[in-house]
Amino acid sequence: MDLLLYIHWNPDPTFFHLFGFPILYYSLLWVVGIACSYLIAKREYRDLKIGDDKFDPLFIYCFVGILVGCRLGHCLFYQPEYYLSGVKPFFEMILPIKFLPDGGWEWIGYKGLASHGGTLGLAIALWFYCRKTRMHFMDVLDIIAVATPICACCIRLANLMNSEIIGNPTSVPWAFVFERVDTLPRHPGQLYEAIAYFIFFLGMMYLYRRGIRLRRTEIIGMDKKSVAALPAAWPHRRGFYFGLCLTEIFTFRFFIEFLKADQVAFEQSMTLNMGQWLSIPFILVGVYCMFFYEKKK
Repeated sequence: MDLLLYIHWNPDPTFFHLFGFPILYYSLLWVVGIACSYLIAKREYRDLKIGDDKFDPLFIYCFVGILVGCRLGHCLFYQPEYYLSGVKPFFEMILPIKFLPDGGWEWIGYKGLASHGGTLGLAIALWFYCRKTRMHFMDVLDIIAVATPICACCIRLANLMNSEIIGNPTSVPWAFVFERVDTLPRHPGQLYEAIAYFIFFLGMMYLYRRGIRLRRTEIIGMDKKSVAALPAAWPHRRGFYFGLCLTEIFTFRFFIEFLKADQVAFEQSMTLNMGQWLSIPFILVGVYCMFFYEKKK
């Protein structure tokens, strides 16, 4: 096996330093993903004639929900035996620090974030947001779902820059040698996911823009009461975009896990790994929202 034929990957995780403080690719790509989602959601609010007073608090709810959900999801799903073993590990789960054996501590940032936990945390945060703004919960989930894949794409690119969540060893010609991990050519699982999520984003945007155009065509000649009764995501049924987002992302996540290395040791004895087991409920919820949510009425 000639390792020279493969892509040798070992970028510096630090993009640049600002006043002596390192700006990491990981953090920067997270910010880019959330910023893109913010701008897309803002455009959706304007298209749907929803006031800025309801949009303004959305970012804070989403940011806190995603960050807290991602962090707690990783700690509780993948390493509960460590983070629940004592007071110091518990605080490491909450704070971006690492306690040292000599009694000190160091700033390490949040190393370990789980997308399943982030999705759950975002949904809970949006529930509180809807209670405050009195918006329909499913309408808000539909709006956020359109922008979600581009954020997921940026997060996986961040994982690529960090050489984490790597794939299994392979001999495919586009294999990456993650030099900070080992010398084996591996599937670039992060890149597979980033490309897939970007394609999902393009598809979601096409369906959304098409829906907006059809909505504007349909309301011609309708009275105000009938127009007001239309769901926010017209002409698709309420819950369609949210269900589609969950289904496509977590179905792909389920199958791509077969090409990825286990993240924690206990997964080696499992038929399906933790990421796959956690994906199944999200897929079922997605299918339900796409095809059956409105029928319950």
